[in-house]
Amino acid sequence: MARRFTRAVRTAQVLGGIATAAVLAILFLPRLSGGGDAAPPAVEQPDLNVAVVPAVDSAGFFVALHEGLFAAHGLHVTFVPAISSETVINAQALSKPGNRIDISCGNYVSYIQAQENYDQGRRPSSASGAMVAANLHIFAEGSVMEPGAQGLYVMPGSRIRTLAALEGKTIGVNAPGNILYLLAASALADHGLSVPGAHFAYYPLPEMAAMLKARKITAAVLPEPFASQAQLSLGVNLLADLDQGATSAFPVQGCAVTRQWAAQHPATLAAFRAAFEQGQEIADTNRPAVERAMEALPAPLGLTKVQAAVMALDSYPVGTVDVTRLQRVADVMRQYLSFPPFSIRQLTEG
Repeated sequence: MARRFTRAVRTAQVLGGIATAAVLAILFLPRLSGGGDAAPPAVEQPDLNVAVVPAVDSAGFFVALHEGLFAAHGLHVTFVPAISSETVINAQALSKPGNRIDISCGNYVSYIQAQENYDQGRRPSSASGAMVAANLHIFAEGSVMEPGAQGLYVMPGSRIRTLAALEGKTIGVNAPGNILYLLAASALADHGLSVPGAHFAYYPLPEMAAMLKARKITAAVLPEPFASQAQLSLGVNLLADLDQGATSAFPVQGCAVTRQWAAQHPATLAAFRAAFEQGQEIADTNRPAVERAMEALPAPLGLTKVQAAVMALDSYPVGTVDVTRLQRVADVMRQYLSFPPFSIRQLTEG
């Protein structure tokens, strides 16, 4: 169900960050709670901290939260805005509930990297450490990329007209080696430009539009809704839709818990997944519901009606995790990031 984004305008404001500062930012950003009555006795932990990147990749979660679906399943979910997926994974491993992240919904690249590090015996020194490692279980798919949802953008009047013209230029992305980096690397390679042929600079996504305007970077990798926000405010131009080539209809995001947490909270996880799946189904079939949910996010994350109306959406899978689809992420990581061979079943089975 392709949704092609044809609006001429958008704007940016988003996620990003360097691991040490970002984890602290996550744990102290404003939180949004989906309240409800006391949970049934079968739910081991009714109060959950759930870290989610506030982008359209997470639309199913936001619909479930906005429409009270978690509360209907006996859960009180506190939404913790995630600066980037990398920054929350270590926080999931904290032993004490309080500031611990119980569930995260983020990009598969970061989950794969964290699992590989864990399997190799590496461990982070702290929740805010640069080393990301955890023993994870991906229990639900979040989004599959559609046209317009992720793109490379340049300022109006830029002389850059093709991806090949980015050789030797600086491209802004929110973190090294993550999903946005991978999508950009794939698109560049498809147009004859190797990753070493371009220079990547890393800025938090909320700062990316300002860096583009200040000419600190030549192009910026922006996901929705931040791309639409950037077009509306700066008139940035789409240089390349990243839904192409090896990453066409690419799986972007899913939801994960640590295996230890899953073993201790099976009923809680089942309740969360049931509500999340309901949100996914609504998000995939009811655009107005997605717009309302995105508008309702806490400041400064909430969208205006205009921004919500023009943003491109992903598709939102339901049902059993598609192992074949997710394996594509590990395979493209090996191709463009020199990542070792990795079976996605390590994250999806059990």
